[in-house]
Amino acid sequence: MTDNRVAGMLLPIFSLPGKYGIGRMDEQAMRFVDQLAESRQSIWQILPLGPTGFGDSPYSSFSTHAGNPYFIDLDRLVSAGLIDQSELDIDWGSDNGRVDYGLVHANNGRILRKAFERSDDLADPSFLEFCELNPWLGDYADYVVIKDAHGQQSWDHWPQPLRRRDPRALAEFRAEHEREIAFEKWVQWVFFTQWNELHDYANSRGVKIFGDLPIYVSYDSADTWANPELFNLDDDLLPITVAGCPPDSFSATGQLWGNPIYDWAEHERTKFAWWVQRLSYQMRRVDILRIDHFRGLESYYEVPAGSEDARFGEWRKGPGMKFFAAVRTQLGDLPLVLEDLGYLTDEVEQLREQTGYPGMKPLQFAFDTREAADYLPHSFTKNCVCYTGTHDNDTLAGWLDGIRPKDFEMAKVYVNELGNDVERFCWSLITCAMTSVADTTIIPVADYLCLGSQARINTPASSENNWQWRLKDGELTDEVLARIATLVGVAERG
Repeated sequence: MTDNRVAGMLLPIFSLPGKYGIGRMDEQAMRFVDQLAESRQSIWQILPLGPTGFGDSPYSSFSTHAGNPYFIDLDRLVSAGLIDQSELDIDWGSDNGRVDYGLVHANNGRILRKAFERSDDLADPSFLEFCELNPWLGDYADYVVIKDAHGQQSWDHWPQPLRRRDPRALAEFRAEHEREIAFEKWVQWVFFTQWNELHDYANSRGVKIFGDLPIYVSYDSADTWANPELFNLDDDLLPITVAGCPPDSFSATGQLWGNPIYDWAEHERTKFAWWVQRLSYQMRRVDILRIDHFRGLESYYEVPAGSEDARFGEWRKGPGMKFFAAVRTQLGDLPLVLEDLGYLTDEVEQLREQTGYPGMKPLQFAFDTREAADYLPHSFTKNCVCYTGTHDNDTLAGWLDGIRPKDFEMAKVYVNELGNDVERFCWSLITCAMTSVADTTIIPVADYLCLGSQARINTPASSENNWQWRLKDGELTDEVLARIATLVGVAERG
């Protein structure tokens, strides 16, 4: 993935500080890039950029290609004369450390629509070029507008002609809703114009963007609606089986994600063309890409549709090396990282080794006295990415607060931190990660700040209080940045 030892930080876009209810691609994003550069970081790891569906999860999006309109910099619309500043002086939530998605949803759409109606961008050559270079845009805009016209119902509840993409019905709908469809395309153009500028700025400061690609797409998405033949659906276009994972330490009943399962035979028949296109679009936007739930490409867990939980699913073989060979043949050797966490088998580990791509090593998984540890730094190889924790883990401080006493004692001995001071312990673990042999180390920003569980990004198998935490303006101080820079130097990273 890299040519030398490097360090980076994990911070979702929505977690950036700012004025309008959620992190955006604005001056605060540019400032964070500057802070990364000042602290000798080479990587900014983010979460998926897509528009979030119900539950606000970036891993449950209405499109694998589209960008989240919530992240659009509204101040730039003011500068362009499309919005008056007074129109932004509204209620965005009382807590600037949390995202209030209800308010963001209500305010954002109204503001963007006003800006669109005041613009004359539809004839702009760059807008027309954007539409031409992104053929997914038509299906996405159709999907969003049809969904809105039918009370936000999932596409399987639409009238049959639209549900089955009857050409005549689609043509009639497009003619009747031409302006609304144009609006959705315009929003995506604005998003990616701003994203490309942020990405370019990061690269100019020596920072690479580390993106994230969910292995599955949502059933209620433009992707499934536009490509039903690529999924395990019945004659009524309903899922036969859905994705999840079996019972584990996170949940005694497993996790029922509900995503449709791929028809891997059809993907293989088409030389994985849909996947190749998907990866190709992603690599236009980021410099490094994590494939979420990589083990699902070796074997995946599927549950009969309609099940109450994931206890009664079955494992099926995935495409394995055929997938990676097809991608390499058509796109070359991409800078990928494989999320090889969770229930692993020898076959999964062998597949990762065969691909040559690095896996992930979170230190929070290292100190478990109940079983042999695969995540202790002395067992690492260079070809891996070491984390203190991922977006699915508690913060280091939160984890230390709830750790089992025996595991705590093991961690104390390992990092030679015999006291109980949480901040000292957090920095000892960060130092352990940074000085490991791993080529790449990524630390969540909340861990550098030694924040407790209130800064946790996501709790798997829970629908409460996820994807909400935000960094507050000024919280990442010059003192902290200098300390990070010193550690990066000592660890010979950067």
